[in-house]
Amino acid sequence: MDVPKLLEAASLLVPEETATENDITVNDVWDHLAHDEWEVALGLLEELGGVEPLPLGFWETLATAAEQMRLETSAAWCHWRSYETRNGIIRADLTLRPAAEARRQTPIAGAGVLRPMWNIGNRTPTGETVLDIARLWVELTPFLEPGGRASVRLAPLDASQWRHLQVGQVITMYEDRSVAGTAVILDLQHPVSPPTR
Repeated sequence: MDVPKLLEAASLLVPEETATENDITVNDVWDHLAHDEWEVALGLLEELGGVEPLPLGFWETLATAAEQMRLETSAAWCHWRSYETRNGIIRADLTLRPAAEARRQTPIAGAGVLRPMWNIGNRTPTGETVLDIARLWVELTPFLEPGGRASVRLAPLDASQWRHLQVGQVITMYEDRSVAGTAVILDLQHPVSPPTR
């Protein structure tokens, strides 16, 4: 399917009454599609997808369109949102340790590349700490500097291990044996679509 048809298909999955804080609606998307402004239409659809939960097909269709337009960050974001639709959303306020106190001396890439380990309270049968892996997406910025603080989204390798988390809970991030940062859980949302196997 070509890009305009993919964007049209995704547009049809957005309820007509959905509007962003800036009053962007699906009608705005259609106006841009009529003028072959595909990248703008894709961006508006991504915004509309943040207003209310949309079906998995919406995000998968947008990811395919972004890949065909070679928009790597948009494609990665749409794949990320597909994951969240299947597994739920975990948002947290992350503070990294300063470079002088931690192994990390360089910024973290924000677009879901890093897969750190997390102490989220899980234990082995003998009581030892279990570290669970989750990819990290930094919101609203392409990088997070050592010592920096930002809202992040987490995509666990095994989402079932994270179901016990609660808003306000503090979790600890590791990239090696030392603490790399701490995060406070801000938001937990159940999956929109049940996981498929």
